[in-house]
Amino acid sequence: SSGINAECPLRPGTRISDNIHLMDPLTLKIGQLNAGQYFRDQFDAICHQKQLREFMVMNIEPVYNTDKQYGSYSHKHQLADVWVLPLNSLGTDDQEIHTRTHLGNILQCGDYVLGFDVAHAVVNNAVFDKMKQSQLPDIILVKKIYPEKVKRNKGRNFRLRRLRKGSVTETVTDDGDYNDFLEDLEEDPELRKNVNLYKRQKPQWMAEAEEVIAPKVGLEELLDDLVLEPADTDENGNMLTE
Repeated sequence: SSGINAECPLRPGTRISDNIHLMDPLTLKIGQLNAGQYFRDQFDAICHQKQLREFMVMNIEPVYNTDKQYGSYSHKHQLADVWVLPLNSLGTDDQEIHTRTHLGNILQCGDYVLGFDVAHAVVNNAVFDKMKQSQLPDIILVKKIYPEKVKRNKGRNFRLRRLRKGSVTETVTDDGDYNDFLEDLEEDPELRKNVNLYKRQKPQWMAEAEEVIAPKVGLEELLDDLVLEPADTDENGNMLTE
């Protein structure tokens, strides 16, 4: 596979707060851009989550770097060499694709994972066009897919609250982007540390939750659920709702 023995010029964004947090998936080197740096030299994302492909992990071997490292590196990820197949290639004679990944601490053989298919991507970006193909990996794996997505959504032990004008309504539970965000909260303690998560009533989720194999939020992190009366509004008259 090309481009796995050097730093990758493509960096997944791991978090956006006051800064944009980026990580090299081939070395675990991390960096940050503040607002001033970004607006002096703006750039566009070349791939969004909707454009990622699904792959199955066929083999995986951890990589341990014993060289002295300079700069900042992620300590919550593990490098690994991994061989994958696109889901539409399972059962065919297609050759497994080799790449290096930062997800070595959570991936196992047989897992499903979302990745950016660099080798076959059609990208309309002048900077990307100037990159040498020898510097790019064939695939950048981005996120593990946990099974039983429907049960996971039903079995979630927390909910968020949001402001809605006019009336009290339940949080939408069948919105794809919203559920993707809730999954991100479950999988990243750093992301959820400044988010208020409220307990759901046990009868609604306990049976489903017991069957879900995926990261969960501990009950000790959850706030007691609140029953909001019609009179509960913010200073602008907006009703506080689930």
